[in-house]
This record gives sequence, structure tokens and C-alpha cells, in this order.
Amino acid sequence: MGEGSAHGLPSSGGSVLVLMPAAVLIFLMLGVLAVDAAAVFLVQRQLANAAVAAANDAVAAVDVDEFYGGGSFQLDRLRVQQVVDETIQRLGLDGLDRLEAVAVVDGGTVEVTIAAEVDHLFSGAVPGTPSTADVAATAVADATRR
Repeated sequence: MGEGSAHGLPSSGGSVLVLMPAAVLIFLMLGVLAVDAAAVFLVQRQLANAAVAAANDAVAAVDVDEFYGGGSFQLDRLRVQQVVDETIQRLGLDGLDRLEAVAVVDGGTVEVTIAAEVDHLFSGAVPGTPSTADVAATAVADATRR
């Protein structure tokens, strides 16, 4: 018998070397996807926390003139949006790309939706993949709930 394994089969040690660059590339791409997904998920959680905080802060924007003058509970729509914007600025989210916060008032309920664009750290360099991801979060707070 010539060279090879104990069973008479040819040795395959050289073909492993050919596959190593492909394996390294696959692991590198999986790492890139994991890091980018983690970055997007982090911003998603930040937006969700900010939406909850902004909605909870905004339900305190009572129209004082209407409350004391007319005796009815009403939210001041302009003040609600101001409170939402102030909360976002206080939390430091105003550095995100295309950040948009919208507050919708319905009676004593405030619904806050915050959307932003997140730059991918690595996968934008890979051809055929997007360089950004759009993320959004919504929270509702009810001032009339008992």
C-alpha cells in the first residue's frame, strides 16, 4: 500500500487547508451579523424605554386653565408634545439619525411613538446588505385609569 490512512484510503489532510479560508470567512460574517443585530436591538430597547418614559411624563401635561376654569380634565396637546421632546432630549436620544417622536392625545390617553434610523457597524460594508435599519417603539399612558 502506498501513502494514506491505515485503512488504505488516501489522506485528506490537504483538503482541510483549502476549506479553512472559507470557514474563517463564514465565522467572520456570522460575527458581523451578530454585532450589528445587537446594536440594532440596543437602540430598539432604548427607544422602548424612552417611549414609556415620555408617555408617562406627558400624561401630566394637564390643561390647567380648563381644569380650574371649567372643571374638566383635559390634556394640553401642545404641552404633551413639548414634554415628549424634552424627555427625549433629557435621555440623550437626540443624537440618533432621523429621530422622530409623535405624541397622539385621545382624551386622557397619550400614545408616544419614537422612530429612528440605526447605522449598521459592519454589515453596511458587505455588498447587497443595507447600511441602516429603521427601528420604532410605541408606548401608551392613561391618565384617567383608576
